[in-house]
Amino acid sequence: QVQLVESGGGLVQPGGSLRLSCAASGGIFRLYAMGWYRQAPGKQRELVATITSGSITKYGDSVKGRFTISRDNAKNTVYLQMNSLKPEDTADYYCNADRGGISAWGQGTLVTVSS
Repeated sequence: QVQLVESGGGLVQPGGSLRLSCAASGGIFRLYAMGWYRQAPGKQRELVATITSGSITKYGDSVKGRFTISRDNAKNTVYLQMNSLKPEDTADYYCNADRGGISAWGQGTLVTVSS
């Protein structure tokens, strides 16, 4: 079973940028589809971005054009570059690894966008 550890969250002003990282261990990273999801207080968890084992990407409508997901198979890490951040991007961000319908989740990292 793959284990995931997110990092890079924090407090940022509106319009700013952050890069989240998710380090994976315990599995063959390159075979996993990876994703970022987020959950704001009182809301359901939603898709932010996913990247397949073949590096095909998909984004949630609210982050298209502002966020970029990427992966480095040599480092067993997936990244989420977040630009032009808005207060509504404030949430706990979770990393997900999926292979054949079996998913693993990280513990989450908090992103707060506020002036």
